[in-house]
Amino acid sequence: MLPSKRPVIFLSLAIVLSSLTACANGPAAKNLENSLAADPLLQSNPTVFGEAKTKEVAIASTVKLPADFPKDIPIYANAKLEEVKPGNSSENKILTRWLSSDPSNVIASYYRTQFQGNNWQILQQPKDDTDGTFEVQRNNLLLKVTIQPKSVTNAAPNQPQTATELIIEFVNNTATTPIQPNTNLSAVPQPENPQFIGPVSPNVNVVEQPINQSDTSEPQEFTDLNKVPPEWRQYIQDLAKLGVLSIDSQTSKSNSTATTNQLEPNKIITRREYARWLVAANNAMYSNNPAKKIRLASESNQPAFRDILPKDPDFPAIQGLAEAGLIPSPLSGDATAVLFRPDAPLTREQLLVWKVPLDTRQALPAANLEAVKQTWGFQDTEKIDPKALRAVLADFQNAEQANIRRVFGYTTLFQPKKPVTRAEAGAALWYFGTQGEGMSATEALKLK
Repeated sequence: MLPSKRPVIFLSLAIVLSSLTACANGPAAKNLENSLAADPLLQSNPTVFGEAKTKEVAIASTVKLPADFPKDIPIYANAKLEEVKPGNSSENKILTRWLSSDPSNVIASYYRTQFQGNNWQILQQPKDDTDGTFEVQRNNLLLKVTIQPKSVTNAAPNQPQTATELIIEFVNNTATTPIQPNTNLSAVPQPENPQFIGPVSPNVNVVEQPINQSDTSEPQEFTDLNKVPPEWRQYIQDLAKLGVLSIDSQTSKSNSTATTNQLEPNKIITRREYARWLVAANNAMYSNNPAKKIRLASESNQPAFRDILPKDPDFPAIQGLAEAGLIPSPLSGDATAVLFRPDAPLTREQLLVWKVPLDTRQALPAANLEAVKQTWGFQDTEKIDPKALRAVLADFQNAEQANIRRVFGYTTLFQPKKPVTRAEAGAALWYFGTQGEGMSATEALKLK
């Protein structure tokens, strides 16, 4: 039988313990104590293994947000502020640029949830949760959030080579009241209907101006009327005598020497110019009938469009058209029409959408592609914007006074997206009204 080894083990432990006890105050004991001590970082920041962090912390940045940055604007936590760029002195606009290592679809999903769950009016949003632009509004705050991938040129070897750029731009119109849709209308269809095209009910509160822009118009003399096609020449001459074809915006009269006497009839007309001509021509022809005049808006009105502000010389006319429900805008229920695009070319279908309601003076009839095909017989009916179909159909019902017949003659191609010339716009504005009831520029001149 082999001898037991337990006395040897006990003897070894005893020797070790006695050695430690003897050297308790020595350097070796201190080193051993430190090596077995708990990590001080773990003591101050205890972590339970297997438990993930749920609270995101914004990345520190040396760039600071301005003091008046609205607290309502959601800020993505894992994004670093790179730049703050204020707008010019005439606009209460601030642009901030952020950078995040997270993918764009995660950030887009975050903002979609924030806007949908916090009573933001979404004017524009990406089609899916990838990248794109959100345009939203709440009270007086207009917010634009652009999310786009960006390559990182100076990234470290172990760092991601791509990032997501986040641009937050906002305008805080604290001096004005927010746009609110009119809810007191009882006629059908209502202006808040996106398909509404036509003048609004007369119970809409519109600030009436004592003097309309067209009331003080003076006859115009253009030296290039010989360039106007013969079939439209009389139309342009009559409108020029009414003084409604102003080429420049109504700016200060101190620069009267800059006034041009060239109509340039074959030049493409802009949306701004046509809006100005439309209001001036209508009001000049109905100068003795206030009920049919378009009221010009005052500078105190809340702008219907983000790119036509009260300081714009054409604001009274364009805002007046929007408030009368004659052009698509958020006021008429079209949340997508937040920009007027004043310097964009006017197209054929837009000419009708703006002009025909002033001919019929009532809401336009329901229409579809088949109805327009059966009436006009256009080969390209499918190219017409659905919102313009009713104006095109209503114009056909105007018989010989239809704008399409007067301006474009007989045609089987409408070419709805084709830009309109100044001469063509003048031909359309020569007559307002329906067959057998209306007013032409020639008749208006006789009444002056």
